[in-house]
Amino acid sequence: MSASCGHHQDFDGSAPGFRRALWAVIAINAAMFAVEMLAGAAARSQALKADALDFAADAATYGLSLYVIGKPARWRANAALIKAGSLLVIGLSILALAAWRTFFTTQPEAGLMGAVAVLALIANLASVLILMRWREGDANVRSVWLCSRNDAVGNIAVLVSAGLVAWTATPWPDLIVAVIMAGLFTSSAIQIMRQAFAERARETADSCGSGPSHAPGAQCPSVEKTEPISLSD
Repeated sequence: MSASCGHHQDFDGSAPGFRRALWAVIAINAAMFAVEMLAGAAARSQALKADALDFAADAATYGLSLYVIGKPARWRANAALIKAGSLLVIGLSILALAAWRTFFTTQPEAGLMGAVAVLALIANLASVLILMRWREGDANVRSVWLCSRNDAVGNIAVLVSAGLVAWTATPWPDLIVAVIMAGLFTSSAIQIMRQAFAERARETADSCGSGPSHAPGAQCPSVEKTEPISLSD
């Protein structure tokens, strides 16, 4: 298949269809951030608030992905690293908030929590289907797919959490799901970082190999010059 279908590690997202797909999922994620943040406050659900942050991070991630499309490989790899870093920060924030809620817990409203989780799952499944065609590519493209895939998994976990909260009448399932979602953030961030660093190293090697015309910003190793040895002595 051609690279424009996204099934190639070198696909940089320049296909017009990929741009349209990103605009669609940006709109979906921005809308769901507002819905889940309000619902999470009303339902006193940490899992919903964590998922709302996920939607916000994804909207920003997709926007950054749009911006760097067509830019040099180093730009795209650096953008992927920024997105990976934001995933780590959000994951740590979710863990910290979950730990705080362990000591100051209020039982979430399971009914509202479950209803909004179903809506979020539909939104994320729609995003997954929109992006399915472009699930492979460079770190910038790959990060978009990983975020959407993990979101759908996270929403299923929230639904399970809502059922367990109703069944056990305790907030612990909600907190456990928040921790699991933080783990998903961290796992995705590590995958994105590994690929982005590999792409940066490859781009630097290619640029340095071209001699004086290497790309600006490429950190090429210096080669020390040695004096010729005289055999006359």
